[in-house]
Amino acid sequence: MAATIPRYSLNDGTRLPAIGFGTYPLRGDDGTAAMVSAIETGYRLLDTAVNYGNEAEVGAAVRQSGIAREDVQIATKIPGRHHEYDQATRSVEDSLRTLGLDYLDLVLIHWPNPSVGKYREAWRALVDLRERGLVRSIGVSNFTRAHLDDIIRDTGVTPAVNQIELHPYFPQAEMRAVHADLGIQTESWSPLGKRSAPFDQQPVTDAAATHGVAPSQVILRWQYQLGALPLPKSANPERQRQNLDVFGFELTEQEMTAISGLARPDGRLFGGDPNIHEEM
Repeated sequence: MAATIPRYSLNDGTRLPAIGFGTYPLRGDDGTAAMVSAIETGYRLLDTAVNYGNEAEVGAAVRQSGIAREDVQIATKIPGRHHEYDQATRSVEDSLRTLGLDYLDLVLIHWPNPSVGKYREAWRALVDLRERGLVRSIGVSNFTRAHLDDIIRDTGVTPAVNQIELHPYFPQAEMRAVHADLGIQTESWSPLGKRSAPFDQQPVTDAAATHGVAPSQVILRWQYQLGALPLPKSANPERQRQNLDVFGFELTEQEMTAISGLARPDGRLFGGDPNIHEEM
């Protein structure tokens, strides 16, 4: 199945699968087993973070899967407490040791933490880490247009990816337009909406019935047709397979519009406004 997953071309010349696998909060032996299952199912992008506390499990899963390292792409994230230049550099080097890898395919700044005001330092560190060959692609997470403009103006380097909260209740039309303007790939965290997933909403159930698929597949197909890269997480092998099997049908323009119409004035899952919310 892995060979059938479309890929997005990034602004740095690398490519990522159109769907990745979110690993939070998979930990321990069960977490490793779930990740191995995901790789065996066909996922070729695993998304972790220092703050997820499961980088060791991700590395173990890659080794246990028997898949060649170059055939699996691994992404992690620098936490807020590591935004100073030297700390950001050490953070990535520590992640490599924890994962047991020689390089990372993608590293993101997890949150901008604007009151701390050091995300520009973290970005400079990522630019230099890419030059050293320790990281293939660099990006950010939860950055607004203003944060993006800051780091691009500071370094002349545009992030390859911005990972943001994106689901039918919060489709992020404005940020997707910003990304399109700057040539940044949109990644979606909580792409199904977690506990608030709109599986029972009529636009979703109608599309699922029409295409003979599950509501989760409808939402992930909606993500793909928006041009986003969703990162669904499931420890259940059947749901892992289902979440990856979204390339055999196509939503109509009317179905896409109806699902996007589920948007709420502030459909965030929690108070995760990047101008206010901070994580260290």
